[in-house]
Amino acid sequence: MEGRRGLGYGAAAYFIWGLFPLYWPLLEPAGAVEVLAHRIVWSALTMALVVLLLRRTGQVRSSLADRRVLAYLVLAAAVISINWGTYIWGVSNGRVTEAALGYFITPLVTVLMGVLFIGERLRPAQWAALGLAAVAVLVLAVDYGGIPWVAAALALSFGTYGLAKKKANTGAVESLAIETVVAAPFAAAYLGFLAWQGSAVFGTVSSGHTLLFLTTGIVTAIPLVLFGASATRVSMVAIGILQYLAPILQFALGVLWFHEEMPAARWAGFGLVWLALVIFTFEAIGHRRRQLRLAAEATAV
Repeated sequence: MEGRRGLGYGAAAYFIWGLFPLYWPLLEPAGAVEVLAHRIVWSALTMALVVLLLRRTGQVRSSLADRRVLAYLVLAAAVISINWGTYIWGVSNGRVTEAALGYFITPLVTVLMGVLFIGERLRPAQWAALGLAAVAVLVLAVDYGGIPWVAAALALSFGTYGLAKKKANTGAVESLAIETVVAAPFAAAYLGFLAWQGSAVFGTVSSGHTLLFLTTGIVTAIPLVLFGASATRVSMVAIGILQYLAPILQFALGVLWFHEEMPAARWAGFGLVWLALVIFTFEAIGHRRRQLRLAAEATAV
């Protein structure tokens, strides 16, 4: 039951994230760092309200008192800030398809981290998928004229975030509240600096534009709470499979909505990534079915 619930939470989170390329450009002409800072501050305020409404203050205090849990949540706060900032910059600078590439690669990075840090084991076909993905990255690096750093930063930061959440193993609401509160003072200091310089965009365009800034907390909190609830209920491999949803939507938006360039070599690189994901997914599904069959046979005996 918990596993099914975790899969549902994860699917909803990634569907919302897949639509983000339509949202962040609405905050222009604000720069990526200003948008990131507002996102952190308003998310912290939103989560503080959620904690109070759900009466989770006791759980938050318990997590703060556990040094091990707090250390992992501080790490999660750092890497998710990097992830947010990179993604906002990429979407605002015509790199939606490259951002999608990062999230296509993320499932493979996630399961590799599961192997390296949690002790999860991969089977031969899964290792083959990882090798094929590595070749795809090399092909794309040649096409881009260098490592696609937006994709690389997104994959590594979000893979690390998932690992930190798995290790912390605390409630989704509590963990997100702590993560955003940890990062909020730095974000608020930057916004104060912009205001002192007179270069802040917030509040200078229109009332509608200002209201959009205020929604960044809600837009951020909902999928992250869903993801946190999923990460503590399902395996790293399952999280990797769920992560396909967001980049599929992002890639479609990049090509069909934003009309970003996709030369032949880039299509070839993406094709190799997709082939790796197909191999990985079908192998995982087949393995799951075998496990269920063996479990059923054992129960029958």
